[in-house]
Amino acid sequence: MPTSLLRIFFYLLLVSSLRTFGQAPPSVSTLTQPFDTYRRQALQEKLFVHTDQAFYLTGETMWFKVYYVDGTRHQPLDVSKVTYVEVLDKEHKAVLQTKVALSTGGGNGTLFLPSSLSSGTYLLRAYTSWMKNFSPGFFFEKTLTLVNPFKPLGLPLLRETPDYDIQFFPEGGHLVQDLPGNVAFKVADASGHGVAVRGWLLNERNDTLAKFSPHKFGIGKFAFTPLANTRYRVMMTDEKGRMMTRPLPIVDTQGYTMRLEETANDQVKITVNTNLDGASSVYLFAHTRNEIKAAEQRPIQRETTFLVDKKALGEGVSHLTIFDADRKPVCERLYFKRPTTSLTIGLKPDQKQYASRTKVTLDALVEASAAQSKQAALSVSVYRLDSLAGMDSGNILSYLWMTSDLQGQIESADYYLQTETAEVAQATDNLMLTHGWRRFRWNDILGSQTTTASKRSFIPEHNGLLIQGTVTDPASGRPMPNVITYLSAPGKPLRLYVSRSNADGQIRFEMQDFYGPKNVLVQTNPKDSLLKLTIANPFSASVSTTHLPELSVMESQADQLLNRSVAMQVQATYGGDQAIRYRYPIVDSSAFYGKPVESYALDAYTRFPRMEEVLREYVLGVMPRKKQGHFRLYVPNEPYRTFFEDPSLVLLDGVPQFDMDKIIDFSPLKIKQIDVITNHYFIGPALFPGVISFMSYKGDLAGFPISPSVLRLDYDGLQLQREFYSPRYETDKQISSRLPDARTLLYWNPDFKTDAQGKGRIQFYTSDQAGTYVVEVNGLTTDGQAGSQRVLFDVKNSPK
Repeated sequence: MPTSLLRIFFYLLLVSSLRTFGQAPPSVSTLTQPFDTYRRQALQEKLFVHTDQAFYLTGETMWFKVYYVDGTRHQPLDVSKVTYVEVLDKEHKAVLQTKVALSTGGGNGTLFLPSSLSSGTYLLRAYTSWMKNFSPGFFFEKTLTLVNPFKPLGLPLLRETPDYDIQFFPEGGHLVQDLPGNVAFKVADASGHGVAVRGWLLNERNDTLAKFSPHKFGIGKFAFTPLANTRYRVMMTDEKGRMMTRPLPIVDTQGYTMRLEETANDQVKITVNTNLDGASSVYLFAHTRNEIKAAEQRPIQRETTFLVDKKALGEGVSHLTIFDADRKPVCERLYFKRPTTSLTIGLKPDQKQYASRTKVTLDALVEASAAQSKQAALSVSVYRLDSLAGMDSGNILSYLWMTSDLQGQIESADYYLQTETAEVAQATDNLMLTHGWRRFRWNDILGSQTTTASKRSFIPEHNGLLIQGTVTDPASGRPMPNVITYLSAPGKPLRLYVSRSNADGQIRFEMQDFYGPKNVLVQTNPKDSLLKLTIANPFSASVSTTHLPELSVMESQADQLLNRSVAMQVQATYGGDQAIRYRYPIVDSSAFYGKPVESYALDAYTRFPRMEEVLREYVLGVMPRKKQGHFRLYVPNEPYRTFFEDPSLVLLDGVPQFDMDKIIDFSPLKIKQIDVITNHYFIGPALFPGVISFMSYKGDLAGFPISPSVLRLDYDGLQLQREFYSPRYETDKQISSRLPDARTLLYWNPDFKTDAQGKGRIQFYTSDQAGTYVVEVNGLTTDGQAGSQRVLFDVKNSPK
């Protein structure tokens, strides 16, 4: 079994050691066993991306931090080493893409927003290779607003008739005639914000059966019992008196309904009704993020109830499903149990108001119980608030506990995690009724064919980027198994990757420490050179189902747009060079074969005009021979002091070469060094009788002619980390400098850490831009406690 599959197998065994529902009745086990099998095979990964803000102009840079945790316990993971980050437009086409290195501390990166982008709302999404095996509902998604100040906004025309998104959600999923039920509803405008309305439920005789209005954010519910042979419709009016009419969802003639209510003795009561004459029993199955919390069977005639102790349910979103006697899901709803603990982050600036170009000192304090770690990895953003940019660049707490498990966009997700009141509790339950479970479908679990981890198309990238592709017959398209392929990326350090195609013709190259844009060459042995090589696009082909709202920027905000646009252009003009600096990763700079047995720096020797003379005169470990009119190069088989019978692997700047006549004809004046390995050498699945490595001065092949059968393509490796630039004003000369400082993003640190006592200090300097600024912090401890905090301060222009 490949190493990568062994690692995921052992990790899944570790995950399976998490709490599993105990001994269940045999009939219930027909549900619990396939679910537990799925849970062990389908490791849940979660990503959260904290961006420096959520509103941008083209020409600006988006800074982001990626948090990486397991989907059940929200503890930092160390399985995948790469995350894929994309920006999608309204047609869900990728306009920007990048790959970011991951570790247990997450990852961070940047995306420059070019002026070729149009104004609008965009979707930022992030995922790992393993997550591509599942629905895009597993991906992280976040809406961004982008304005191109050099193009007309192109705002949509206002409609006389409101274009509201009105949806109805029967509790449990169905309305069934003669069975009581609740119907939740959601009314949102084109930007996704809830709308205040008044509504009436009417029958076909225009009798008013119920009156209702939203409780919060355009979401509410009403109760009624649908009758046979009756049509229903809903009339609504908004605050401007505009009327809307919508039909109710179809009323089923037969089926099941479910209703949930909390009891006074800290239990959850689930009432199940049916009008089916043959119904004999139903099952309740409850889980919290794939940990089974309840599984029970009860008889039913017309009605039955289940009582679940709240303490038995996990914190966060629980998924409650009712199955009929044939173990088919018939009703489903969500329940939210508020987390009792979270990471408390204190932020205390040394002042509430600052002059321009002055130091801001901000003390951070992470508070936790004695049993919890106070050492946290924090991401910190400090940016100016205005009518364009609101405080919505992301909250890790609400995302992990709520948003990541629910479908659709949630307005003001932070609201639901505040201190619980009756109003908040009602709003939270309404939210559970209107946003479905996003993380799997029951047919994925109860289907007859269960996909095992070893059969999934994408494996976790444990050691770095995987470049994958296929080898096929160009005439028939048939996959070609057992073909040795080579991948090279000329440059320094010297690297060569070898893969043998499997039964499906698939090839995989594990690219450890593969950073930055590269020119990649992929080839086969000469006998297979007519085969077709294809390198797969590593980004997901799954289309997001998220609806992007209309651009919410108004023409009345033109002054704010102009102010920010001027600031961005001034900063790019006067501070652009200092702002673009990269932190290069520490990687092994030696060649992939390590220290060679023989190494020749050719500048230390007499320079000959022909390569054959160089090899014969002073490269002792290489024997050029001519057979049937063509050169071949051999190396001695140490320690036997005989030459290998087969030709050695010959490389030029890491690229395998099979035509030795071209090597002999190549000018030795372009070669800086020759390394020789004088014994058998393994690279992946291949064994070579020695290695001869020619290296040019720049590692760029020095104009060597490449065979047309070699596949050449530009390929972006992992993103190099860019350093955030923040000027310092410590001297009078610096403070009085006439060089403008137009920064609206004062500080960004994706990896700020507190000490063992939970303390840390942040320092930065204000710019020339006056206004109100927000310090926004997200954080995660090693034991999985997440938290978020914000604090405001003002900047006033210094007197001249």
